[in-house]
Amino acid sequence: MRIGELAAAVGVTTRAVRHYHQLGLLPEPERLGNGYRDYGLRHAVVLARIRRLTELGLGLTEVRDVLADDAGKELVEVLTELDEDLARQEAAIRERRARLRTLLESGDGLSAEGPVSPELAALFRDTAHLADSPMAVKDREMLALLETAAPPEERERLMGLMGGVVRAPGGAERVTAAYRLLDSLAEAGPDDPRVEEAARALAACVPAELVPEGTDFDESGSFLRAFYADFAPAQAEAIRRMLRIVSEGRP
Repeated sequence: MRIGELAAAVGVTTRAVRHYHQLGLLPEPERLGNGYRDYGLRHAVVLARIRRLTELGLGLTEVRDVLADDAGKELVEVLTELDEDLARQEAAIRERRARLRTLLESGDGLSAEGPVSPELAALFRDTAHLADSPMAVKDREMLALLETAAPPEERERLMGLMGGVVRAPGGAERVTAAYRLLDSLAEAGPDDPRVEEAARALAACVPAELVPEGTDFDESGSFLRAFYADFAPAQAEAIRRMLRIVSEGRP
């Protein structure tokens, strides 16, 4: 048989046959005088087994182990491991579907930045009146980023601190004023006198626990450079000053 005939007989592509040759899964046949490969029934039998094993979900390395004559795992061992792996995947899928059902049924976390946790969704609801503030929108995006990147215990701590700021007496008003000040700096330069006012207004909204004393604000790091570049010059300067104020414990 030619390679195309072999592939058609087993129901795979000629590209797959060549790939299996390269990996050593399927022995190379002898070539005819004209240079064409001449496949026999044994090649079809092996190729069919490769197809059955891959359709079960085995990786090609595992298939090689199964096909090996003198080494590797027994088929029953490989299939047992595959079954256990599929069970783990099923459990993960069930958990993801449960989370999706909760989101769909409650509507929580389905904001423009979502999906987000119920805690962050609640925080977004508390600041929904700031939907027209460009700085508030940026802040929501940053909170969603931090929540995604932070480990679970840090995420819980962060959401608790931020929620406490907004829900404290007069907290919503302080946050609103700070955002409005930052929005007003969109076209200003970093030496604008309002920068200091905005920095102090922000500092009044940021718990000291969010910026531990001694935090390194070295802007040579790529993340901080990208962070500040996302703001207008005066806004970036106000945020820099706010971080210094909070880290130094000044009111």
